Amino acid sequence: MSRRVLVTGGSGLVGKGIQHVLTLPDVNESHKNDEFFFLSSKDGDLRDIKVCEEVFEKFKPTHVIHLAAFVGGLFINMAKPVDFYQDNLVMNNNILQCSHKYNVDKLVSCLSTCIFPDKTTYPIDETMVHNGPPHSSNYAYAHAKRMIDVANRAYNQQYGCKFTSVIPTNIYGPNDNFHLNDSHVIPGLIRKFYDAKNENRAVTVLGTGSPVRQFIHSYDLAKLMLWTLREYDSVEPLILSVSEDAEVSIKQVVEWIAEAYDWKDGIVWDSTKADGQFKKTAANNKLLGLLPGNKFDFISLQQGIKDTVQWFIDNHDNARL
Repeated sequence: MSRRVLVTGGSGLVGKGIQHVLTLPDVNESHKNDEFFFLSSKDGDLRDIKVCEEVFEKFKPTHVIHLAAFVGGLFINMAKPVDFYQDNLVMNNNILQCSHKYNVDKLVSCLSTCIFPDKTTYPIDETMVHNGPPHSSNYAYAHAKRMIDVANRAYNQQYGCKFTSVIPTNIYGPNDNFHLNDSHVIPGLIRKFYDAKNENRAVTVLGTGSPVRQFIHSYDLAKLMLWTLREYDSVEPLILSVSEDAEVSIKQVVEWIAEAYDWKDGIVWDSTKADGQFKKTAANNKLLGLLPGNKFDFISLQQGIKDTVQWFIDNHDNARL
């Protein structure tokens, strides 16, 4: 039976990842009868409920993957907490409201590990989302995202809606936002090295490099989100992540980016700048327990960084800068 799948944020990192993996033979076979519609911000402002309703009227989706969000790195989160809270909260509410109103069979929304409590034990898992306040550096965005889980449960309890959410760890890959100030850590660093290499100067990295993170390639996340759309029917959120032993320091990430550029010109660490949350180690036991064979072949971070650096070099003129 074919499905009509609406993907919000379809021109972003994960949306492009889904478009790519749908061309792969093994993935395409599972979705060959489905129609996918990838929205971008050019298709309308989803913070406007009338625009959102017009989108649902036009595409008549049976399924929705909700990726659209106002996102950014540590420093822009600290500078614009109202924007991160208000824009995300309004847009998310509109998507859920329209998914209910237009009888969507299944909605999968994308959250973030920043929704988890700052003060917690590790590894974090799906039961711990509401156990305390998130880290102060991005609390506004985190609370707006956390409310999707609350709304999913409410729609399920009152109307029986099959709305759920996934929680990826830090995402990277081709088609990311490579803005120097507003991007996440890996694309921001890739851009810094690129600029410094062309200008024949040292690279300055903000912070100490000591925080540790788990990173998931956008193609791996895309495959897992499509699996979630097909197979995961619980309202409970699901962490989509590499394993705990794949966690690395920001310093190691910098070294791998430098290696990918064959970097020779020095790296300066500006330890006067904030590091943000030291760690957010997430467990992927629940995910692996649900997957066929209880395993998933993740792209290694070192290889993924190398490939993403090459993608950025090859596509610099058309990349989001």
